[in-house]
Amino acid sequence: MFVWEGKDKQGKKVKGELTGTSEALVKAALRRQGVIPSKVRKKSKPLLGGAGGKPITATDISTFARQMTTMMESGVPLIQSFEIVGQGHDNPSMQKLILEIKSDIEAGGTFADALRRHPQYFDTLFCNLVEAGEQAGILESLLNKVATYKEKTESMKKKIKKALTYPIAVLVVAFVITAILMIFVVPVFADLFTGFGADLPGPTKFVVAVSNLFVGYWYIIFGSVIAFVFAFKEANKRSIAFNHAMQRFSLKIPVVGDILSKSSVARFARTLSTMFAAGTPLVEAMESVAGATGHIVYSEAVLKVRDQIATGSALASSMRDTGVWPNMVIQMVQIGEESGAIDKMLGKVADFYEEEVDGLIDALSSLMEPMIMAFLGVVIGGLVVAMYLPIFKMGQVI
Repeated sequence: MFVWEGKDKQGKKVKGELTGTSEALVKAALRRQGVIPSKVRKKSKPLLGGAGGKPITATDISTFARQMTTMMESGVPLIQSFEIVGQGHDNPSMQKLILEIKSDIEAGGTFADALRRHPQYFDTLFCNLVEAGEQAGILESLLNKVATYKEKTESMKKKIKKALTYPIAVLVVAFVITAILMIFVVPVFADLFTGFGADLPGPTKFVVAVSNLFVGYWYIIFGSVIAFVFAFKEANKRSIAFNHAMQRFSLKIPVVGDILSKSSVARFARTLSTMFAAGTPLVEAMESVAGATGHIVYSEAVLKVRDQIATGSALASSMRDTGVWPNMVIQMVQIGEESGAIDKMLGKVADFYEEEVDGLIDALSSLMEPMIMAFLGVVIGGLVVAMYLPIFKMGQVI
């Protein structure tokens, strides 16, 4: 759910809420309605379950889809499946959500309509596939596809997050340890060195000077770092232009950019393959695919492909015109179009790029570990050597 502000055709200020998979798609939908959006941001998610409830995560939704698939494939009726899955969940918030969906279905609604009442947890792809399954009488089959899709995408997100979080966490710890040494340890050595009566080595002078800076202005240094991190996060969350600029910049970072690019291609292929298998019309499917790519460059490319498809162009040629997709992906899509098995070809593309991402993440982890150890060795080891140099010199004189 997104909250938006803008101007209508008469120039009057208007605002409201709109469901969508990304900010770009919401803005496009508003323009089609004759509204020029000025601000679009995600609405804060309400916490279901009341006191003691934990926020509902994407993993909870993935687990819910897999549990419902297992229940229905075992022949358990739909309503009873909700009862069993809901009461057996550890998260009170998820329990309440499942039982609310169950109540909506018991009141005469469809499964898909009940899910659409909670757009902050069930995206358009999830709802459309459930609706297609209900209409075709193959709900358990499409729920299985949804569960598989959710599990693969969440697994990839976790791996990427872990790969990018580890070096950041180590750098934060290194900064804190260095600050503690500068504020509490180095001044003790500096007081000891004042009684030597000799000129200190250059590295020691530098470390002492930095220590004096930390001791005198530690509140400004820590405050500036915290303010920068907070301002960066807020700008990334509230400013669409800044967020998009950072996403585009991220593709230029060595190794990291390759991981993000290939993961977006994998999500594109996996999402489109799943929607093709459910019989979703191509133009309609591209709306969900654009939001699922997870990156503004690929999201915009998907929307351009959708517009060209709507005018009668083939999928492969439309993808080639954007200049974003790898040649292998385009060739596989073209083969799929010619053979009538585009969902299978896209599935193979998704499998290939998911393995590529796994390999890149392993390579990044292997590369980062020695680099981080070397960095910590230089920083901490340099401090220790700088502090002991005067003592070594004094021993030589004696």
